[in-house]
Amino acid sequence: MTNYLATANLLTCCEALVTMKAAGIDLATTYDAIAISSGTSFVHETESQVILNGSRNINFTMDLVKKDIGLFQEIADRAGVPLEISPLMIEIFRDGISRYGERAQSDDIIRRLEEATGLNITAPGFPAEMTDDEPEEPGYEVIPHGRTAS
Repeated sequence: MTNYLATANLLTCCEALVTMKAAGIDLATTYDAIAISSGTSFVHETESQVILNGSRNINFTMDLVKKDIGLFQEIADRAGVPLEISPLMIEIFRDGISRYGERAQSDDIIRRLEEATGLNITAPGFPAEMTDDEPEEPGYEVIPHGRTAS
C-alpha cells in the first residue's frame, strides 16, 4: 500500500514538473513552490531532486515498482475493489519497462513525458543522489487510532 501511494505521487510529480516546464515556469521555482505548498510530500522532496538533477538515481528500479503496485492491485482484486488509477499506473510502468528496461531507475519514468513533449526536465543545483544521514532506528508498531498499545 505505501509503495502504491509513493508511486502515485511520483507519477503526479513527474506530470507537474513537465507541465510547468511546458508552461514556461522555471523548474527550480516549481520545485520550491511545491515544497512550500499543500502539494509537497516526501516523494517530491526526495525524488523530484534527483529527477531535476538528471541522475534519476533513487536506488529503486522499475521492476520493483511494477511488482509492488501489482501486489496492491492483487489485494484490490481479491477484495472486489474496482480501482481506476492502479491499472493505469501498472500500464505506465509496463510501458516504461518495455522502453528502458526492468532495471531502469524508477524515476526515469519521467522520460516517457520528456519524449512525448521534447522537453528536458533538469535544473541546476539539485543533488545526483539522496543521502540519508539520520541514524538507524528500530521499526515502529502501528497502533490504530483510538487504541492503546498492548
